Amino acid sequence: MRPISYSRASDVTGAIATVTADPTSDFLAGGTTEIDLLRQNVLQPRRLVDINDLPLTQIEDRPDGGVYIGAVARMSDVAEAPGVRERFPMLAEALVLGASAQLRHMATMGGNMMQRVRCGYFRDAVSPCNKRDPGSGCSAIDGFNRGHAVLGAGDSCIATHPSDVAVALMALEARIHTEGASGRRVYAIDDFFLLPGDTPHLEHPLEHGELIVGIEVPYTPVAGNALYLKVRDRESYEFALASVAVGVTISDGVIRDARLALGGVATKPWRARRAEEILRGATADRETFVRAAREELAAARTTPLNEFKVELAQRTMVRALETLTSPERPS
Repeated sequence: MRPISYSRASDVTGAIATVTADPTSDFLAGGTTEIDLLRQNVLQPRRLVDINDLPLTQIEDRPDGGVYIGAVARMSDVAEAPGVRERFPMLAEALVLGASAQLRHMATMGGNMMQRVRCGYFRDAVSPCNKRDPGSGCSAIDGFNRGHAVLGAGDSCIATHPSDVAVALMALEARIHTEGASGRRVYAIDDFFLLPGDTPHLEHPLEHGELIVGIEVPYTPVAGNALYLKVRDRESYEFALASVAVGVTISDGVIRDARLALGGVATKPWRARRAEEILRGATADRETFVRAAREELAAARTTPLNEFKVELAQRTMVRALETLTSPERPS
């Protein structure tokens, strides 16, 4: 048995100072993933600093139409917030589809941004894994990798990022606010999630003791005509095989703007920028959608077990775009 010290923080400054001073410490929020990893001996901190009492639960509508979400706000509360449901429907949908009701009541928004991958080799605490033990190798590349990434993958890691809400936030160009020993920082969400590259054990650019304090979602007209579509092995609580967060604005049958992000197929929430380029200024029809989806997945790197994800992701993108631009869709 490994002894773990536990303390409960009452203010942000104190929480940051406690964790920063001890390289073996970590923050604890909802614990819906972290506790599992502790039990599996994947994470081995000697101290946990509980941040659930910190005043970071706000869900604030901004005058410009955006929303600011505190890091300790529960996923269920954010999904039900009127401002989120009305102005950012894809965000509300991703939250509801991302976890069971019980988990949504516990899980925090900041914790969701920090959740670790669902790769079985990472979680068994025994198999070689570059995320857990840098330089040891990636067991998934030649192992069972049906659910693994086809975009952003490399020789060091092919684990798929598991978050749903991060995919919607990627499409919405959210910004992650942090506090740490170096002061306050604001990260563009695409910069907050790192590709594995040669350092797969580094998933975020955060310093030790740097704490997510909030998530800023700026207003964009695209967010009003948007949806989140998730494809999985079963309809009940399950991780995505492929998902897409998409929003578009259309005038006279032409796509004026588009935002797309993919989940379930990449090593990080994947902004589909190539697809967006093809869609902007193009006619909103199936031919355009198919071309955009095909071009976005052209760089996919597959294995015999997960190569089906390329076509699945393409079909999911096309279906989402057709649903969103259908004349029968309620305004």
